Amino acid sequence: MELKKINESCFYFSSAVNVGYIKKEGEGLLIDTGIDDSSIKKVLKILESENLPLNFCIITHAHTDHFGGASYLKKKTDIKMYAPKLEKTIIENPLLEPVYLWNGAFPLKELRSKFLEGKPVEVDESIVAPGDMEIGPFKLEAVLLPGHSIGQVGIIHNEILFAADAYFAKEALKKHVVPFITDAEQTFLTLEKLKNLKVEGSVPGHGEFEKDFSESIDANIEVHMELLKQILKLLDKNQGRHTFEGLLQEFLNINDIESRSLGQYLLYRTSFTAYITKLIHDGSAKAAVESNQLYINL
Repeated sequence: MELKKINESCFYFSSAVNVGYIKKEGEGLLIDTGIDDSSIKKVLKILESENLPLNFCIITHAHTDHFGGASYLKKKTDIKMYAPKLEKTIIENPLLEPVYLWNGAFPLKELRSKFLEGKPVEVDESIVAPGDMEIGPFKLEAVLLPGHSIGQVGIIHNEILFAADAYFAKEALKKHVVPFITDAEQTFLTLEKLKNLKVEGSVPGHGEFEKDFSESIDANIEVHMELLKQILKLLDKNQGRHTFEGLLQEFLNINDIESRSLGQYLLYRTSFTAYITKLIHDGSAKAAVESNQLYINL
């Protein structure tokens, strides 16, 4: 983990999951906390060694890799926590994430790992997005960026966007192959919104800061479009009809994805479901239940 300076007030801790940091008038604000206690301990150690302040924390969305260190941070520093309203509910009740992955049922023990269920933490105030907000000396703009997560926000300060997981750097796209999303329609709208933001650079949740991040945005759009086309081709090859699970299996196979755990499989299944939902809403596919099986038809 390395603290990187963007301008006089904006920094980020470069890691597998980035953590944003802003300082002004002797006060400091974190944007996300990393996946676990170990991650936030590294952040706190660097801040202490650099004699940098810490007074507030914003959590952009309720995925464990972004709020997993918040519980330790709150206990250690008792700083004020902020999060979007819907995401706040999950952050305070993180069991909800493995519950929704497990189709609403109480999850198996395997799904209650630090990768899917963070430690609960009380969030002091909800963020209303879109809109301007003031936290201590910080004048911020909260930008609603749904798609990866329903209530995800990005934060703009001093012309720098902390984009959370609204898009992935090109290296991260190659690594994940199928990016995690919950809503494909909103994902495309968010990516178009990002292209039109007037900022001087952006820090994604996964990847490095870029002054011009338009190529990264275009790469994300291209990946999502290609994955939608793959699903339509698979349906067409199978005479326009396929069971949901069989279609999912073929989709993962053609992308050379081998799920190494139940949790990973369910994350891919969520993204696949988001693509299917968009195709249905666009009129390109239909869902039907026949003989107690879910079919996706052209």
